[in-house]
Amino acid sequence: METQKLIKPPVEVRYAEELEALRAHDQGKRPVNWQMSPEAVRTFILGARKPLEYNGKTYLIEKKYFGNDALVERCIVTLAGNRGLMLVGEPGTAKTMLSELLSAAISGCSTNTIQGTAGTTEDMIKYSWNYALLLAKGPVREALVPAPLYIGMEKGILTRFEEITRTPAEIQDSLISVLSDKVLNVPELEDGSFLFARPGFNVIGTANTRDKGVNEMSSALKRRFNFETVMPVREAALEKEIILKEVGALAAASQIEMEADEDVAELLASTYHELREGVSSYGHRIDRPAAVMSTAEAVSVYYQTMIAGYYYGGGQISVDTLVQNLVGAISKENKDDLEKVKAYFNTVIRDRSDKEGGVWKRYYEAKKWLK
Repeated sequence: METQKLIKPPVEVRYAEELEALRAHDQGKRPVNWQMSPEAVRTFILGARKPLEYNGKTYLIEKKYFGNDALVERCIVTLAGNRGLMLVGEPGTAKTMLSELLSAAISGCSTNTIQGTAGTTEDMIKYSWNYALLLAKGPVREALVPAPLYIGMEKGILTRFEEITRTPAEIQDSLISVLSDKVLNVPELEDGSFLFARPGFNVIGTANTRDKGVNEMSSALKRRFNFETVMPVREAALEKEIILKEVGALAAASQIEMEADEDVAELLASTYHELREGVSSYGHRIDRPAAVMSTAEAVSVYYQTMIAGYYYGGGQISVDTLVQNLVGAISKENKDDLEKVKAYFNTVIRDRSDKEGGVWKRYYEAKKWLK
Protein backbone atom coordinates (compact mmCIF):
# COMPACT_ATOMS: atom_id res chain seq x y z
CA MET A 1 0.00 0.00 0.00
CA GLU A 2 1.59 3.27 -1.11
CA THR A 3 1.14 6.00 1.50
CA GLN A 4 1.30 8.81 -1.05
CA LYS A 5 -1.90 7.50 -2.64
CA LEU A 6 -3.84 7.69 0.63
CA ILE A 7 -5.30 10.79 2.24
CA LYS A 8 -4.71 9.38 5.72
CA PRO A 9 -2.63 6.20 5.79
CA PRO A 10 -3.27 3.92 8.77
CA VAL A 11 -0.61 4.16 11.45
CA GLU A 12 0.75 0.70 10.60
CA VAL A 13 1.23 1.83 6.98
CA ARG A 14 2.59 5.30 7.73
CA TYR A 15 5.20 3.90 10.13
CA ALA A 16 5.66 0.47 8.53
CA GLU A 17 9.46 0.61 8.27
CA GLU A 18 9.81 2.01 11.77
CA LEU A 19 7.65 -0.76 13.21
CA GLU A 20 9.62 -3.38 11.32
CA ALA A 21 12.91 -1.99 12.65
CA LEU A 22 11.57 -1.98 16.21
CA ARG A 23 10.37 -5.58 15.92
CA ALA A 24 13.76 -6.66 14.57
CA HIS A 25 15.55 -5.09 17.57
CA ASP A 26 12.94 -6.12 20.14
CA GLN A 27 14.39 -8.45 22.79
CA GLY A 28 11.71 -7.92 25.41
CA LYS A 29 9.06 -10.30 26.66
CA ARG A 30 5.89 -10.24 24.56
CA PRO A 31 2.36 -11.07 25.71
CA VAL A 32 0.77 -13.79 23.58
CA ASN A 33 -0.13 -12.57 20.06
CA TRP A 34 1.50 -9.16 20.56
CA GLN A 35 3.72 -8.07 17.69
CA MET A 36 6.21 -6.44 20.03
CA SER A 37 7.01 -6.20 23.71
CA PRO A 38 5.46 -3.57 25.98
CA GLU A 39 8.86 -1.86 26.12
CA ALA A 40 9.00 -1.60 22.32
CA VAL A 41 5.39 -0.37 22.19
CA ARG A 42 6.35 2.40 24.59
CA THR A 43 9.37 3.30 22.46
CA PHE A 44 7.23 3.46 19.30
CA ILE A 45 4.80 5.90 20.91
CA LEU A 46 7.13 7.99 23.09
CA GLY A 47 10.28 7.85 20.97
CA ALA A 48 13.87 6.73 21.53
CA ARG A 49 17.04 8.66 22.28
CA LYS A 50 19.28 6.46 20.13
CA PRO A 51 18.64 5.70 16.44
CA LEU A 52 18.14 2.14 15.21
CA GLU A 53 20.13 0.54 12.40
CA TYR A 54 18.11 -1.84 10.24
CA ASN A 55 18.58 -3.07 6.66
CA GLY A 56 21.26 -0.51 6.03
CA LYS A 57 19.09 2.40 7.15
CA THR A 58 19.06 4.53 10.28
CA TYR A 59 15.71 5.09 12.00
CA LEU A 60 15.20 7.76 14.63
CA ILE A 61 12.04 6.84 16.52
CA GLU A 62 10.35 10.18 17.15
CA LYS A 63 7.83 10.98 19.85
CA LYS A 64 4.32 10.62 18.44
CA TYR A 65 2.16 11.28 21.49
CA PHE A 66 2.80 14.53 23.37
CA GLY A 67 1.20 13.96 26.71
CA ASN A 68 1.66 12.09 29.96
CA ASP A 69 4.30 9.39 29.50
CA ALA A 70 3.15 7.54 32.61
CA LEU A 71 -0.39 7.40 31.18
CA VAL A 72 0.95 5.67 28.06
CA GLU A 73 2.73 3.09 30.22
CA ARG A 74 -0.45 2.43 32.21
CA CYS A 75 -2.41 1.98 28.97
CA ILE A 76 0.07 -0.61 27.72
CA VAL A 77 -0.03 -2.50 31.02
CA THR A 78 -3.85 -2.49 30.99
CA LEU A 79 -3.94 -3.97 27.49
CA ALA A 80 -1.47 -6.67 28.53
CA GLY A 81 -4.03 -7.78 31.11
CA ASN A 82 -7.64 -8.84 30.76
CA ARG A 83 -9.39 -5.52 31.34
CA GLY A 84 -10.48 -3.14 28.63
CA LEU A 85 -8.98 0.34 28.30
CA MET A 86 -11.20 3.43 28.27
CA LEU A 87 -9.66 6.76 27.25
CA VAL A 88 -11.76 9.73 28.35
CA GLY A 89 -11.25 13.47 28.10
CA GLU A 90 -12.11 16.66 26.29
CA PRO A 91 -12.54 16.52 22.50
CA GLY A 92 -9.33 16.98 20.56
CA THR A 93 -6.95 15.62 23.21
CA ALA A 94 -5.53 12.86 20.95
CA LYS A 95 -7.50 9.97 22.45
CA THR A 96 -8.13 8.50 19.01
CA MET A 97 -4.52 8.98 17.95
CA LEU A 98 -3.29 7.21 21.08
CA SER A 99 -5.66 4.29 20.51
CA GLU A 100 -4.45 4.04 16.89
CA LEU A 101 -0.80 4.03 17.95
CA LEU A 102 -1.42 1.36 20.57
CA SER A 103 -3.36 -0.84 18.15
CA ALA A 104 -0.80 -0.53 15.36
CA ALA A 105 2.12 -1.39 17.64
CA ILE A 106 0.42 -4.23 19.53
CA SER A 107 -1.72 -5.86 16.84
CA GLY A 108 -0.31 -4.48 13.60
CA CYS A 109 -3.79 -3.18 12.77
CA SER A 110 -5.40 0.11 13.81
CA THR A 111 -8.44 -0.16 11.51
CA ASN A 112 -10.46 -2.79 13.39
CA THR A 113 -12.76 -0.04 14.59
CA ILE A 114 -16.34 0.56 15.68
CA GLN A 115 -17.41 4.18 15.20
CA GLY A 116 -20.06 4.86 17.81
CA THR A 117 -23.09 6.92 16.80
CA ALA A 118 -26.73 7.15 17.79
CA GLY A 119 -27.42 4.78 14.88
CA THR A 120 -24.93 2.07 15.85
CA THR A 121 -26.59 -1.35 16.03
CA GLU A 122 -25.48 -4.63 17.55
CA ASP A 123 -24.74 -6.22 14.19
CA MET A 124 -22.30 -3.36 13.44
CA ILE A 125 -20.37 -4.41 16.55
CA LYS A 126 -20.60 -8.20 16.52
CA TYR A 127 -21.65 -9.77 13.20
CA SER A 128 -24.27 -9.74 10.47
CA TRP A 129 -25.20 -12.10 7.60
CA ASN A 130 -24.77 -12.37 3.86
CA TYR A 131 -28.42 -13.10 3.19
CA ALA A 132 -27.85 -14.60 -0.26
CA LEU A 133 -25.51 -17.20 1.26
CA LEU A 134 -27.75 -17.58 4.28
CA LEU A 135 -30.70 -18.54 2.07
CA ALA A 136 -28.54 -20.83 -0.08
CA LYS A 137 -26.51 -22.63 2.60
CA GLY A 138 -28.20 -21.84 5.89
CA PRO A 139 -26.53 -20.39 9.00
CA VAL A 140 -22.93 -21.48 8.31
CA ARG A 141 -19.69 -19.60 9.06
CA GLU A 142 -19.28 -18.76 5.39
CA ALA A 143 -22.51 -16.76 5.47
CA LEU A 144 -21.52 -14.83 8.59
CA VAL A 145 -20.11 -11.34 8.07
CA PRO A 146 -17.84 -10.55 11.03
CA ALA A 147 -17.88 -7.06 12.57
CA PRO A 148 -14.93 -5.55 14.48
CA LEU A 149 -15.67 -7.26 17.81
CA TYR A 150 -15.92 -10.69 16.16
CA ILE A 151 -12.75 -10.02 14.14
CA GLY A 152 -10.83 -8.97 17.24
CA MET A 153 -11.85 -12.08 19.16
CA GLU A 154 -11.25 -14.44 16.25
CA LYS A 155 -7.80 -13.08 15.35
CA GLY A 156 -6.63 -12.13 18.84
CA ILE A 157 -6.20 -8.42 18.04
CA LEU A 158 -7.41 -5.16 19.55
CA THR A 159 -10.83 -3.71 18.76
CA ARG A 160 -11.19 0.07 18.96
CA PHE A 161 -14.59 1.48 19.98
CA GLU A 162 -14.72 5.21 19.23
CA GLU A 163 -17.22 7.56 20.92
CA ILE A 164 -18.76 4.76 22.93
CA THR A 165 -21.07 7.09 24.89
CA ARG A 166 -22.72 8.19 21.64
CA THR A 167 -24.24 4.72 21.25
CA PRO A 168 -27.50 3.61 22.89
CA ALA A 169 -27.21 2.01 26.33
CA GLU A 170 -28.36 -1.41 25.13
CA ILE A 171 -25.59 -1.46 22.52
CA GLN A 172 -22.98 -0.54 25.13
CA ASP A 173 -24.21 -3.27 27.46
CA SER A 174 -23.81 -5.91 24.76
CA LEU A 175 -20.07 -5.62 25.52
CA ILE A 176 -20.41 -6.68 29.16
CA SER A 177 -20.36 -10.45 28.68
CA VAL A 178 -17.63 -10.19 26.01
CA LEU A 179 -15.34 -8.20 28.29
CA SER A 180 -16.10 -10.40 31.30
CA ASP A 181 -15.97 -13.91 29.83
CA LYS A 182 -14.16 -13.25 26.52
CA VAL A 183 -16.83 -15.25 24.70
CA LEU A 184 -19.39 -14.25 22.07
CA ASN A 185 -22.63 -16.15 21.71
CA VAL A 186 -23.58 -16.89 18.08
CA PRO A 187 -26.79 -18.90 18.47
CA GLU A 188 -27.59 -19.01 14.74
CA LEU A 189 -24.63 -21.22 13.82
CA GLU A 190 -25.36 -24.94 13.57
CA ASP A 191 -21.85 -26.20 14.31
CA GLY A 192 -21.20 -24.23 17.48
CA SER A 193 -22.78 -21.24 19.12
CA PHE A 194 -19.76 -19.72 20.90
CA LEU A 195 -16.73 -17.78 19.75
CA PHE A 196 -13.97 -17.78 22.35
CA ALA A 197 -11.50 -14.93 22.15
CA ARG A 198 -7.90 -15.68 21.29
CA PRO A 199 -5.10 -14.19 23.43
CA GLY A 200 -4.29 -10.64 22.38
CA PHE A 201 -7.91 -9.59 22.12
CA ASN A 202 -8.99 -6.54 24.06
CA VAL A 203 -11.06 -3.39 23.62
CA ILE A 204 -9.87 0.22 23.59
CA GLY A 205 -12.77 2.61 24.03
CA THR A 206 -12.83 6.41 23.78
CA ALA A 207 -15.38 8.82 25.20
CA ASN A 208 -15.62 12.61 25.33
CA THR A 209 -16.38 14.17 28.69
CA ARG A 210 -18.60 16.68 26.86
CA ASP A 211 -20.85 13.74 25.93
CA LYS A 212 -21.38 12.89 29.60
CA GLY A 213 -25.05 12.22 30.12
CA VAL A 214 -25.83 11.56 26.45
CA ASN A 215 -25.75 7.79 26.91
CA GLU A 216 -23.95 7.38 30.20
CA MET A 217 -22.15 4.05 30.58
CA SER A 218 -23.66 1.66 33.09
CA SER A 219 -21.76 0.83 36.27
CA ALA A 220 -21.52 -2.78 35.12
CA LEU A 221 -19.78 -1.78 31.89
CA LYS A 222 -17.51 0.74 33.61
CA ARG A 223 -16.22 -2.01 35.90
CA ARG A 224 -14.93 -3.90 32.84
CA PHE A 225 -12.63 -1.03 31.87
CA ASN A 226 -9.63 0.71 33.32
CA PHE A 227 -10.25 4.44 32.84
CA GLU A 228 -7.48 6.85 31.84
CA THR A 229 -8.17 10.58 31.52
CA VAL A 230 -6.32 12.24 28.65
CA MET A 231 -5.72 15.87 29.58
CA PRO A 232 -5.27 18.84 27.19
CA VAL A 233 -1.75 20.10 26.51
CA ARG A 234 -0.72 22.29 29.44
CA GLU A 235 2.22 24.17 27.88
CA ALA A 236 1.90 26.68 25.04
CA ALA A 237 5.42 25.84 23.81
CA LEU A 238 4.50 22.17 23.50
CA GLU A 239 1.25 23.10 21.78
CA LYS A 240 3.25 25.13 19.25
CA GLU A 241 5.52 22.12 18.64
CA ILE A 242 2.52 19.88 18.02
CA ILE A 243 0.95 22.39 15.61
CA LEU A 244 4.15 22.64 13.59
CA LYS A 245 4.65 18.88 13.51
CA GLU A 246 1.09 18.00 12.52
CA VAL A 247 0.74 20.81 9.98
CA GLY A 248 4.04 19.80 8.42
CA ALA A 249 2.82 16.21 8.05
CA LEU A 250 -0.51 17.35 6.56
CA ALA A 251 1.24 19.67 4.10
CA ALA A 252 3.63 16.93 2.99
CA ALA A 253 0.73 14.49 2.49
CA SER A 254 -1.08 17.08 0.32
CA GLN A 255 2.10 18.01 -1.56
CA ILE A 256 1.91 21.59 -0.35
CA GLU A 257 5.45 22.92 -0.68
CA MET A 258 5.30 25.58 1.97
CA GLU A 259 7.09 26.01 5.29
CA ALA A 260 5.07 26.65 8.42
CA ASP A 261 5.60 30.05 10.03
CA GLU A 262 6.82 29.49 13.60
CA ASP A 263 5.80 32.95 14.78
CA VAL A 264 2.23 32.44 13.60
CA ALA A 265 2.18 28.97 15.17
CA GLU A 266 3.30 30.54 18.46
CA LEU A 267 0.55 33.15 18.55
CA LEU A 268 -2.09 30.55 17.62
CA ALA A 269 -0.82 28.15 20.29
CA SER A 270 -0.85 30.97 22.86
CA THR A 271 -4.40 31.95 21.87
CA TYR A 272 -5.76 28.43 22.23
CA HIS A 273 -3.82 27.77 25.42
CA GLU A 274 -4.90 30.98 27.13
CA LEU A 275 -8.56 30.81 26.07
CA ARG A 276 -8.70 27.18 27.23
CA GLU A 277 -7.03 27.88 30.58
CA GLY A 278 -8.86 31.17 31.26
CA VAL A 279 -5.71 33.12 32.10
CA SER A 280 -3.04 34.84 29.99
CA SER A 281 0.73 34.68 30.35
CA TYR A 282 0.52 38.23 31.79
CA GLY A 283 -1.99 37.18 34.43
CA HIS A 284 -5.16 38.52 32.79
CA ARG A 285 -8.32 36.66 33.73
CA ILE A 286 -10.14 35.55 30.57
CA ASP A 287 -13.71 34.42 30.00
CA ARG A 288 -13.32 30.94 28.56
CA PRO A 289 -15.38 30.18 25.44
CA ALA A 290 -17.80 27.25 25.50
CA ALA A 291 -16.27 26.00 22.24
CA VAL A 292 -13.74 23.20 22.25
CA MET A 293 -10.34 24.92 22.35
CA SER A 294 -8.37 21.79 21.55
CA THR A 295 -4.94 21.39 20.04
CA ALA A 296 -6.52 19.41 17.20
CA GLU A 297 -8.75 22.41 16.43
CA ALA A 298 -5.71 24.70 16.46
CA VAL A 299 -3.97 22.42 13.95
CA SER A 300 -7.05 22.60 11.72
CA VAL A 301 -7.17 26.42 11.88
CA TYR A 302 -3.49 26.73 11.02
CA TYR A 303 -3.68 24.19 8.20
CA GLN A 304 -6.68 25.94 6.63
CA THR A 305 -4.72 29.19 6.80
CA MET A 306 -1.70 27.54 5.18
CA ILE A 307 -3.80 26.15 2.32
CA ALA A 308 -5.26 29.62 1.68
CA GLY A 309 -1.77 31.10 1.66
CA TYR A 310 -0.46 28.42 -0.68
CA TYR A 311 -3.19 28.82 -3.29
CA TYR A 312 -4.17 32.48 -2.92
CA GLY A 313 -1.49 34.23 -0.91
CA GLY A 314 1.69 33.67 -2.88
CA GLY A 315 2.95 31.08 -0.42
CA GLN A 316 2.66 33.39 2.61
CA ILE A 317 0.67 32.91 5.79
CA SER A 318 -1.87 35.71 6.27
CA VAL A 319 -2.73 36.71 9.84
CA ASP A 320 -6.02 38.13 8.53
CA THR A 321 -6.94 34.71 7.13
CA LEU A 322 -5.87 33.10 10.40
CA VAL A 323 -8.31 35.27 12.37
CA GLN A 324 -11.10 34.57 9.88
CA ASN A 325 -10.57 30.82 10.32
CA LEU A 326 -10.37 31.30 14.07
CA VAL A 327 -13.79 32.99 14.04
CA GLY A 328 -15.30 30.06 12.16
CA ALA A 329 -13.82 27.52 14.58
CA ILE A 330 -14.88 29.32 17.75
CA SER A 331 -18.35 30.57 16.82
CA LYS A 332 -19.70 27.33 15.36
CA GLU A 333 -21.21 26.19 18.66
CA ASN A 334 -22.13 29.40 20.45
CA LYS A 335 -22.27 32.90 18.94
CA ASP A 336 -21.66 34.38 22.40
CA ASP A 337 -18.14 32.99 22.30
CA LEU A 338 -17.21 35.58 19.71
CA GLU A 339 -17.72 38.37 22.25
CA LYS A 340 -15.31 36.60 24.62
CA VAL A 341 -12.71 36.40 21.89
CA LYS A 342 -13.18 40.11 21.11
CA ALA A 343 -12.59 40.91 24.78
CA TYR A 344 -9.48 38.71 24.68
CA PHE A 345 -8.12 40.63 21.70
CA ASN A 346 -8.93 44.01 23.31
CA THR A 347 -6.93 43.13 26.43
CA VAL A 348 -4.38 40.34 26.05
CA ILE A 349 -3.53 40.69 22.36
CA ARG A 350 -3.50 44.51 22.58
CA ASP A 351 -0.95 44.36 25.41
CA ARG A 352 1.27 41.88 23.57
CA SER A 353 0.98 44.01 20.44
CA ASP A 354 2.24 47.05 22.35
CA LYS A 355 5.09 45.15 24.01
CA GLU A 356 6.26 42.84 21.24
CA GLY A 357 5.03 44.37 17.97
CA GLY A 358 5.71 42.37 14.80
CA VAL A 359 3.33 39.52 14.15
CA TRP A 360 1.43 40.32 17.36
CA LYS A 361 0.70 43.83 16.06
CA ARG A 362 -0.62 42.38 12.80
CA TYR A 363 -2.65 39.90 14.81
CA TYR A 364 -4.24 42.67 16.87
CA GLU A 365 -5.00 44.70 13.75
CA ALA A 366 -6.75 41.66 12.28
CA LYS A 367 -9.40 41.88 15.03
CA LYS A 368 -11.55 43.66 12.42
CA TRP A 369 -12.53 40.17 11.24
CA LEU A 370 -14.08 39.34 14.62
CA LYS A 371 -17.63 40.02 13.51
